[in-house]
Amino acid sequence: MQIRVKGRNTPVPDALRRQIDRRFAAIGRQVSELAELEIELSAERNPAIPEAQVVEATLRLKGTTLRARQAARDATQALNRCEEELARQVKRQREKRRGRRAGRVARPSQLPYEGTSQAI
Repeated sequence: MQIRVKGRNTPVPDALRRQIDRRFAAIGRQVSELAELEIELSAERNPAIPEAQVVEATLRLKGTTLRARQAARDATQALNRCEEELARQVKRQREKRRGRRAGRVARPSQLPYEGTSQAI
């Protein structure tokens, strides 16, 4: 999985980049190597908003796009919440795809019965 980290009017420290790689490694093992993850960090400028640090994650998979957006007082906490939400979405997407694939397997009612003769 390819990870791109952007800071919208906010610098992204190297420590936070390392944490992003660590946190999203589990999701990277569950999706294709061709998947693209884009993390965007920003800070709300309004002092009336207590949860000013915002993390937005966009995961582009084959045929679908998953998004998560979380805000918190601290960028690390927002990142952790965002990762948990995205992990839930990836798990649900994988289960959906497995369910569809299981529906394509031949059912016993479609297979020829061994006891019947082919010539009638």
